[in-house]
Amino acid sequence: MTQKVDTLFVNAHVLTMDEPMNQYRNGAVAVSGDKIVAVGSESELKSQFESTEIVDCGGKILMPGLVNAHTHVPMTLLRGLADDLRLDVWLMGYMMPVEREFVSPDFCRLGSLIACAEFIKSGVTSFADMYYFEEDVAKATADAGLRAVCGQTVLKFPTPDAKSYEDSLALARDFIIRWKDHPLIVPAVSPHAPYTCTPEILRATAQLAVEFDVPLHTHIAETAFEVENMRNENGMPVVPYVKKQGLFEAKVLAAHCVHIDEGEMRTLLHAGAGVAHNPSSNLKLASGFAPVTKMLETGLNVGIGTDGPASNNDLDMFEEVRLAAFLAKAASNDPTSLPAPQALTMATRLGARALHIGHLTGSLEPGKRADIILVDIDPLHNSPRFERDPNNAYAQIVYAGKSTDVTDVMVNGKWLMRSRKLLTLDESALLQAAAGYAKKIDSFLMAREQSVLSKLIALGGSMEEESFEVQLKVKLVEPAKVQNSVKSPELEILYQRHYRQYDTYFEFSDPTQGRLRYREDDFVDVKGNVTNVRARLTLIGQNAGEFEEDVLLSRSRFLAPAAQTLRFYREYFKPVSEKVVEKDRLRWHVKFKGEEFFINLDSFETPKLGTFLEIKSRTWSRKDAKIKAALALELVNLLGAGAGEHLTRDYVTLAG
Repeated sequence: MTQKVDTLFVNAHVLTMDEPMNQYRNGAVAVSGDKIVAVGSESELKSQFESTEIVDCGGKILMPGLVNAHTHVPMTLLRGLADDLRLDVWLMGYMMPVEREFVSPDFCRLGSLIACAEFIKSGVTSFADMYYFEEDVAKATADAGLRAVCGQTVLKFPTPDAKSYEDSLALARDFIIRWKDHPLIVPAVSPHAPYTCTPEILRATAQLAVEFDVPLHTHIAETAFEVENMRNENGMPVVPYVKKQGLFEAKVLAAHCVHIDEGEMRTLLHAGAGVAHNPSSNLKLASGFAPVTKMLETGLNVGIGTDGPASNNDLDMFEEVRLAAFLAKAASNDPTSLPAPQALTMATRLGARALHIGHLTGSLEPGKRADIILVDIDPLHNSPRFERDPNNAYAQIVYAGKSTDVTDVMVNGKWLMRSRKLLTLDESALLQAAAGYAKKIDSFLMAREQSVLSKLIALGGSMEEESFEVQLKVKLVEPAKVQNSVKSPELEILYQRHYRQYDTYFEFSDPTQGRLRYREDDFVDVKGNVTNVRARLTLIGQNAGEFEEDVLLSRSRFLAPAAQTLRFYREYFKPVSEKVVEKDRLRWHVKFKGEEFFINLDSFETPKLGTFLEIKSRTWSRKDAKIKAALALELVNLLGAGAGEHLTRDYVTLAG
């Protein structure tokens, strides 16, 4: 007696991509509802099943849909926006400013739908995303009919969808709760990277992922610069650092992992973490060559990702699989490295495992979801077909196949494309809407390209400081009293410095540009000798307001090394006016009631303003800023300066 199924695929060359790598040259697959019921020879399945929909595959390859292990899908709307640039210039000069201006729920939905159309047409049925407004990414993906692990981004900077990281964490929790049991969407949390997250963020996101048993998607060791900074600042490589923060208590998907050693690979393996290899992005951004062969030998689940379409610039997984195989051979100087079957496994079964959805998809096996694609391997560019070697079908897909060879796509038992025709998306309408965004973004950038921030970033080496700077200034009558009070047992002195500071402030006609400060710091030893000189540029934004009476809250600041002369910067930035401030600064870095502060004792030489006590502390958290504002007031009293005149203006404004 035969069993009734919804769809029976026949006359197919079936690549199951299962553990034994079974394939059936005259194969068939039976699908009922959203699941695969059986896989085997055509004669066997025809005798066991009957169906109202029988799909004659015409000898095409029938295989599991491809898994894109790492991307940022709304960035399709930023594709080709800025190319051939250093990473810091590309990210801070173009991506972040445009994202802050344009990224919205509508932007993310449209960008995601365009990505989904590209995915479907190129045989991708599952992907891992990390972006903002992930709720809208998830909705668009589900509407298109694709499967995805959608990660709500959390980082220490203000983002398009959150003013602080506490807000991002709250968004992630809410998103996970509402999407936890969706048939297509697996919600996740995505702390962007160790260098854009505080230890508190890493710990909090890991705890959130563990609480709801969802994946945690992050960037790990993408560049040598990131690894070097981690060693310099924390005395350890990236993987041990995030392990220390408890990240591997969660189900981690680690994107890139370009610069990790064998010990770090074993740590990832023991933690059950998946890795997403991104060959095109790593090449284009000159990030390096990930040790993929060694990762696979270690036993890691390594998938393949395109990364975002603004840094690739496409979502073509056929291209990525081919490039992954070629890169492994070139990097190892061994043509047998990463053979075609293994490369294709990375884009299917191993990729699904890396995303922690291997129980759902990645191979054609009974009980798994019906995520299926048909690939024509008879076009001119893939002819003729040899059948002597059982691995030839894999080689045809990896080395000669193209995304345009995908003819039909099914996800979760539903058709998304038949004979190259999209069934769930209107391609022409999406293209028209994307063109509208491109015009707006072009206009924005053309008007902005002469901004002070853009010009600062273009110099290279720029970085954004903490979002909140709490500062309190008091004019002193008895400076010696403060110097003595710093020795209070309630203060732990972490270090002490003596500087002579020479500041030139550039003012601009548009006050929203902020002020640019060129500073030369002379480091002075106990004998009064200058031991070192440092020059920096700082773009200081407008003040954000006041906390706790006379405590000032400043906005984000951007720093860059100053390698050129003051004359050069004057001609480069073209300020409308300048102000000069020269002072002698005694600085103590202290810990007070568990929080770190800088105590500055500033004696002005130009102009003759007198001597001031300045207390500063920085944080990425608005909650911490409020706590530190209250402590700053306590600290002023402890230092015996509470009766002095409190000022809520920067020194440059006091200079007149």
